[in-house]
Amino acid sequence: MTRKRLARRAIGRSRRIARFAVPLALALCHASPAHAQAFDPARADIGTFITDVSRKHGFEPEPLVTLFAQVESKPAILQAIARPAERTLAWDEYRPKFLVERRISRGAEVYGLKQAELEQAQAASGVPVDILLGIVGVETFYGENVGKHRVIDALSTLAFNYPPRQDFFRKELEQYLVMARDESLDPLVPVGSYAGAMGLPQFMPGSYRRYALDFDGSGRADLFASTDDAIGSVANYLARHDWQRGQPVLLPARLDPDKRDGVLRRLDGGMSERRAIAAWEEDGVATDALPPDLAPEPVGVLMLEESAQDASHWLACHNFYVITRYNRSRLYATAVWRLAEAIRAARGTS
Repeated sequence: MTRKRLARRAIGRSRRIARFAVPLALALCHASPAHAQAFDPARADIGTFITDVSRKHGFEPEPLVTLFAQVESKPAILQAIARPAERTLAWDEYRPKFLVERRISRGAEVYGLKQAELEQAQAASGVPVDILLGIVGVETFYGENVGKHRVIDALSTLAFNYPPRQDFFRKELEQYLVMARDESLDPLVPVGSYAGAMGLPQFMPGSYRRYALDFDGSGRADLFASTDDAIGSVANYLARHDWQRGQPVLLPARLDPDKRDGVLRRLDGGMSERRAIAAWEEDGVATDALPPDLAPEPVGVLMLEESAQDASHWLACHNFYVITRYNRSRLYATAVWRLAEAIRAARGTS
């Protein structure tokens, strides 16, 4: 079966959403100036934001006016959010970005350097050390690539010039201003992703304030410079989103050839529909021997395009969906899991 047919049946819905989202975002980019442009604090929506944040969090308005006069709207940020890899690529196109030998070997090296801290985080949270390494490895290559955009530029561009998600990014911008004040950071200095994610684990400001831990005992949680804090904070994030200790992420599955078409019509990339394993089995999803201690949770069925002509199928268990709380993408969660498995193999752990 060709990739075109697989994609049409299994992830057609997400691709259709992307086809509408991309032109919309590109249209917004074209409507904006071609080059970075300073924001005008006198703009009505920015003025309202400054007033609201000042009233809510006790800021003086004038310093915020001065701050926003130094913030820039970046068309490159709008262009980047218009075409995220998770929406536009198939698995066999996405996989090579992350499952490379240097990333795997670096993960094993970080384990050797931070074994005690990783195992402490695993003991406290139940999240395996290799999943923690997989997250940080996919997010920033263990701190090598933390992003190039000023966080305040990214958040402000999306908060004020990207209507589809302006409410979300205005909340994150608000959280960022409070975080910068609480952490005594100059808000014009930190850099991160085009979406405003920060530090080694790429936390959004709201997540930074809710889930960041001072894991190294320095007196403050520093996700920009402390690998220990990043490890502990990722473990805390996944645990707080109900990671199930000792439970799997993905389990191999097969489709009954006689019922294959019916199953494929139900798939949406493995992101939404979760049912009891017995219900999937009735519809033609076959599984190997399941772990005897598998939690009685509903599962999804995930299809991955292994090549242009072939696909694999998997049971997506509860912990798979916990990973998607970090980034709501079947490709992202699969990359984290596959990288984690590769690091575990490189460490010589069965």
